[in-house]
Amino acid sequence: MKPLLLLPLLGCLATIASCITNVKWCVTSDREMLKCQALSGVAPVFSCVQRAGTKECVTAIQAGEADAITLDGGEIHTAGLDNLHPIIAEQYSTSAETCYYAVAVVKKGTGFKFGDLRGKKTCHTGVGKSAGWNIPIGTLLNKGYISWAGIDDGNLEDAVAEFFLSSCAPGATNQKLCALCKGNCDKTESNPYYNYHGAFKCLKDGSGEVAFVKHLTVPDDERDGYELLCTDNSRKPIDQYEKCNLAKVPGHAVVTRSDDQELGDFIWKSLDSVKNFDLFSSVTYGGKNLMFKDSTKSLMQLPPNVDHKMYLGPKYLDSIETIKKGKTPSTTSDIKWCVVGDREKVKCDEWSISSLGKDGTNFLCMRGLSSEDCLKKIMYKEADAVAVDGGQVYTAGKCGLVPAMVEQYTQDQCGQSGVTGSFYYAVAVVKKDTVTNWSDLKGKISCHTGMGRTAGWNIPMGLIYEETKNCNLSAYFSSSCAPGANPSSPLCAHCVGNSDSRFKCEASDEERYYGYAGAFRCLARGSADVAFVKHTIVAENTGGQGPPWAQGLLADDYRLICPGKGPVPVTEFLDCHLAKVAAHAVVTRSEIRTKVADFLKHQQGNFGSSATSDSFKMFGSKHGPNLLFKSSTKCLQEIQDDYETFLGPEYMTAMSSLRTCKESTSDLEQLCTYNMC
Repeated sequence: MKPLLLLPLLGCLATIASCITNVKWCVTSDREMLKCQALSGVAPVFSCVQRAGTKECVTAIQAGEADAITLDGGEIHTAGLDNLHPIIAEQYSTSAETCYYAVAVVKKGTGFKFGDLRGKKTCHTGVGKSAGWNIPIGTLLNKGYISWAGIDDGNLEDAVAEFFLSSCAPGATNQKLCALCKGNCDKTESNPYYNYHGAFKCLKDGSGEVAFVKHLTVPDDERDGYELLCTDNSRKPIDQYEKCNLAKVPGHAVVTRSDDQELGDFIWKSLDSVKNFDLFSSVTYGGKNLMFKDSTKSLMQLPPNVDHKMYLGPKYLDSIETIKKGKTPSTTSDIKWCVVGDREKVKCDEWSISSLGKDGTNFLCMRGLSSEDCLKKIMYKEADAVAVDGGQVYTAGKCGLVPAMVEQYTQDQCGQSGVTGSFYYAVAVVKKDTVTNWSDLKGKISCHTGMGRTAGWNIPMGLIYEETKNCNLSAYFSSSCAPGANPSSPLCAHCVGNSDSRFKCEASDEERYYGYAGAFRCLARGSADVAFVKHTIVAENTGGQGPPWAQGLLADDYRLICPGKGPVPVTEFLDCHLAKVAAHAVVTRSEIRTKVADFLKHQQGNFGSSATSDSFKMFGSKHGPNLLFKSSTKCLQEIQDDYETFLGPEYMTAMSSLRTCKESTSDLEQLCTYNMC
């Protein structure tokens, strides 16, 4: 075997002492240590640190005594609370599949059903683990089989122990849950009934009557003797796990310290460079699933900045919350609106105060770092709703959220039924006598409303990609201001931040060149040659309209540019635009769509454009334009469409084309696209 030399010291800092040269892998058993040492012999970049269990390994990684360990979903959640994050996911098929199925395995001929589990003997992979504990116990709680109202109702383990006759649940403190274990009840390889293979052995030996494991646990040559319990009280063969499972859950992942991106990259490069060593086989070392699961086919590097919540997804987090708190009724009287930036927060707080006592709903304002951060907060029930543009509706849809209300910009349409909201035109604005045609834009300076926004990014950059087929979209222009881009990239070169020069290139109103008005301001101030905005923005900020910075600007000093045409006046957007796109929409979780829509319909009756109240205006603000909603909004209209129908086939086609380039896809969308279990 050809030994793997130390990897090049990529990403090292200026001083030699700060360079990363070694990955300290944490192992939890003597057999894992044997495998890790064998890996170290082939790839000296790895060294091995042994601790008593995964909890101790997490502590060691926190302290810098170790760098990495592979954990299951439940352990990833716990590690996330200790500031570790997943960086590499196991894949269990040849596709980019990082999920697996949690199943209940029984011997053929035993007769009982899922609804008959009370009083049965059970085998679990370990307390707190995904397939062996969190998912089956969460399912039994949600279906009402196990009665437990939360921590005030006593210890969950005691409720589970009362439900089953006896069990082996490694790591349990209730002795009845340890009664079937052999030797000890430790959550380590010293317990022969620990983990997937151990829980199956517990069933195979006849100690237990059902094993809660993952779908690939039963060996192929033994499958004929076993069946799956389905939650509809049927049974199915082992290979029908897609139709008969308790849940599809996130796969195991390598975790490390969340504050060290350089370390995460180094761990990935180190693993990806391993040659002449089978990372996914444990038989040589006398064990199973050592360091990685034996069923792993390959490893996938996760997008940067993925935290444990993003990786696990909202469905899995729901099951963990059930395990922690029991089945508690959701609070139906709260609506939490997500805001970005100081001015939106001020307006939202005014709305909250004005709405007190109006309809019995407690309206709260939750701060997000960006529109994408707001989408994450809605996914994880930290917020309930936000109004976003089409590009963000697309991302929201990919992440399981739905549009509930759409902005309408024509007053006459507000009272009509069956109307599904407004649309607008994405346009490219230039100063008169500066740009002669569309192709002349190459090499110029550009201003965008924000990365991932419809008129400011997705539409123009989609057109440019169709022309160039070059995913290095930033290379088309000499430099730009595209809020939300990497601050060190040319895409942020012409951003200015706030009046104190802070928050440069931030995707919020703290950046003066953010949004429609901000991108036009960038052009008007001479910072760029072209601004990609919506068709009404020039009229809204010229001829004495708009904020103080726009005073003195004249519409006739600007032109529209589009493929196949020379410059035309800004009033001719019907004949010269880049695309006709759907209006902004309010997005939320599917289970509260009706609640959010009803709340907004009631609120606009009190504070909409036709309301008589002077206390608060939903669609206007003395603090600035386009806060919470676009200032041109006349009303909100309820929609029942999914995000694809709402955006329309042309927009979906443009987005699919642009998403050919990974660089144009946000971290959140990348994760939602391939790992929403």
